[in-house]
Amino acid sequence: MIMDALNFDDPLIRKLILSTGIVVITYLIGFWVVRFINNKVEDFKRRHQSRRFTYYIIFFIDSIIITFIWLEDPSSLTTYLGFLSAGLALALHQVLLNIAGWLLIILRRPFGLGDRIEWDQVQGDVIDIRVFYTTLLEVGNWVEADQSTGRLVNIPNSTIFKAALFNYTRGFGCIWNEIKFLVTFESDWERAKKIVLETGYEHSEEEIEERARRRIIKMSKNYMIKYGKFTPIAYVEIKSSGVQVTLRYLTSVRKRRISENQINESILKKFKDEDNIEFAYPTSRLYRRTEEGKFLGSNE
Repeated sequence: MIMDALNFDDPLIRKLILSTGIVVITYLIGFWVVRFINNKVEDFKRRHQSRRFTYYIIFFIDSIIITFIWLEDPSSLTTYLGFLSAGLALALHQVLLNIAGWLLIILRRPFGLGDRIEWDQVQGDVIDIRVFYTTLLEVGNWVEADQSTGRLVNIPNSTIFKAALFNYTRGFGCIWNEIKFLVTFESDWERAKKIVLETGYEHSEEEIEERARRRIIKMSKNYMIKYGKFTPIAYVEIKSSGVQVTLRYLTSVRKRRISENQINESILKKFKDEDNIEFAYPTSRLYRRTEEGKFLGSNE
């Protein structure tokens, strides 16, 4: 009955059926390709990238074929695209910006899947890159030391043109971290500095320092960048409540909290054994002029 109602001589009906057939066929092909990828590719990152690439190819093929199906005259494609572009530029400028941002991300690769980045004031690990937005598994925020919050954050790809992007993973593959220890003015700050620096060396990762050194040499071929020191270093600074000793050291991007915890525990144990080192904290002092100074107007 439905077949009787359809007039296959109608060009519109033929185009609808042909377009539907193309979509179904390409969907089935894509389904089997993705199934093959899931069974054969063991690496998680490569498997996810391969699936994304398959979806993009199918979408592109469908768009091209269906466009030619619905065009009355293929030679008018240029004119058609011109009017279409003008209309899209006005009505869908944000969508086009997202697509342009996605192309920039795919071609220039400022970050990739698995990278830890800070983008548009959001920190997280990149878990998906789509045409219109990129998905991050958030870290930080109310959780300290760059640990995961468990939230997924979708950032429009157009943001790549207007917000700063920080990549923790590219370049060194590690980051500089600093831990501050405040001791009293009466403490032996030189001894405290020595203990802090020794602890930094005890917990330093030689493979990280060597990897950073190799990457700096490689990066210097393309960028004006130079580092001369990759081992821990300690700095001393005078504060209002005491002497601050700052330990600066290299650590893996995802091990910052672990390394801080290990170093802090070691420092607490070592300072406990030192009689002439005490931690400082903000204090206030009450000064009585009549007891500690002279009376106003006194000649003595």
